[in-house]
Amino acid sequence: MTNAKTGGQIVVDMLKSLGIRYVFGVVGGQTLAITDAIIDTPGIELIHTRHENAAAVMMDAYGRLTGELAACISTTGPGATNLLTGVGGAYRDSSPGFVITCNNNGENIHKDDAQNADHVELFKPLTKWSRLVAHSSSIKQAMEEAYINAMSGNPGPVHLDFARDTIEGTVAVPPEIPSVHPSRGWVAQRPAPNAIALAEAVERLLAAERPVIWLGNGGNRGRACDAVLALAEALSIPVVTTFNGIGAIPTTHPLAFGAVSRMGTTISTRVIGDADLVLALGNSLNAVSTTRWKRQLPAVIQVDVDPTMIGRYYSDITTGIVSDINSFIEAALVAVGDRAEAASASRSEWIADLQQARELWWTSSDVTADAHPAPLSPADIVRELRRIAPDNTLLIPDAGNPGVWSFLWEVTEPNSYIKPVGFGNMGFALPSAIAAAAIDPNRPVLALIGDGSLGMSLGELETLARVGGRVCIVVLNDASYGNIRQEQELHFNGRTIGVDFGPVDFGEVARGMGIDGEVVHDLGTLSRRAKEALTTGIGPVLLDVPLDREVNAWTYHAFLPFEASEE
Repeated sequence: MTNAKTGGQIVVDMLKSLGIRYVFGVVGGQTLAITDAIIDTPGIELIHTRHENAAAVMMDAYGRLTGELAACISTTGPGATNLLTGVGGAYRDSSPGFVITCNNNGENIHKDDAQNADHVELFKPLTKWSRLVAHSSSIKQAMEEAYINAMSGNPGPVHLDFARDTIEGTVAVPPEIPSVHPSRGWVAQRPAPNAIALAEAVERLLAAERPVIWLGNGGNRGRACDAVLALAEALSIPVVTTFNGIGAIPTTHPLAFGAVSRMGTTISTRVIGDADLVLALGNSLNAVSTTRWKRQLPAVIQVDVDPTMIGRYYSDITTGIVSDINSFIEAALVAVGDRAEAASASRSEWIADLQQARELWWTSSDVTADAHPAPLSPADIVRELRRIAPDNTLLIPDAGNPGVWSFLWEVTEPNSYIKPVGFGNMGFALPSAIAAAAIDPNRPVLALIGDGSLGMSLGELETLARVGGRVCIVVLNDASYGNIRQEQELHFNGRTIGVDFGPVDFGEVARGMGIDGEVVHDLGTLSRRAKEALTTGIGPVLLDVPLDREVNAWTYHAFLPFEASEE
């Protein structure tokens, strides 16, 4: 009788101990010692994809939606490099994940073996931590260290590269692995604010005439919705988000005024322009948020769990507080005490003006009562889809114009919106929808995908057919890379290059890959079919919607900066 295990089984036992339920990936010769061990391990599941990039995106989406780890796996060389784009998206948007690559035998790494590549060097710039595991005695410790790096502080993906003989070899005396690893109990702890810094920040918030909360992606990662709204309501402070902060709070809240990004909206840019103090919560003030740091800001109080994020930009006007958002707000509300009412009253007229402007802004994009034959306006499509979608629908816009048009989507519940921002990686929405369906097959999921992004992830329709779920894919089909075509038209005298495609019937393609699909030519049919897909559980559906190519996201009236709209 022996307790011997392969290194691959130890890897899988550790994944389970660390709470990892899903491994997404494409198997290859080097991965087999790990993937074979999954077969005999209850509670952990392999979902294989058509391309490794989709596996990395699914890992990313799982981290965004649950705050926990999933893994993606690939073989050596091209398998590993195919993961990189999706891993980069997770890294730039602070989504935790466990990246596993499987290399050649240890003695042949860095030699001219088949598919040779230096995985550690490849992944270092796009992960929080990257390491080669070349001996079976290091597996447990390496995975523990990886987990702590992924989940602590500002979360993100981590990478382990396993030598093939490390996972295929037998370990005579394997390490003891707990069923629930103790690291899971403390690793997500976050810092509380310094008392003196907190007191100074509170006095400044009370004294400001027009303070604004600018909530970033830390609001999503920290699940800070309730705390942020409590502070905003107590002191009558309007809230705008970054592009990456959308979904952290409901956009239907009376004190929520949309997102400020490279584009922003007429109302959100007005709010940030009015501010005499910005409370930046979980907001790195990066290029996307600040139009490459050209946006003029007043004094800034920046709160972040990662001290290296504070004062990277706008340092001369920034006061930093290292803290979790929830901890900061809880302590701030105690410090405010009975002074909240007076501060709130002083801002009532300004808030009323902003709320009236926001109402006019929403009205300006209302869907008209026309018949709406094809081609359709993306603005009408998004507003109509929001009207028929259940409140708990998860919206997943892909990169490019779908994300911009999603400014017109009302977020009614936190954690019901994800998209790629920092890396802007196309081909995000379809794999993310599959991950969401794996997490909860009964949750309505609406993937808003441009035909360009769908072309980059098209094979995953078959993966979606296998996984199933209450998923509706709406293809915003302008037969082009629409965002870039529109930018060319706007800035290069209408000249375009490299952006247009021939006609594709994605409904027919979907049917050929096991998904119900059709081309939809009017808003009424789109509304009916999407509602059916999101509410009845009939299985995944793809609706291919031809767009009006004359409607330009760069010049759409509701997305113009406030100053430009007043000229």
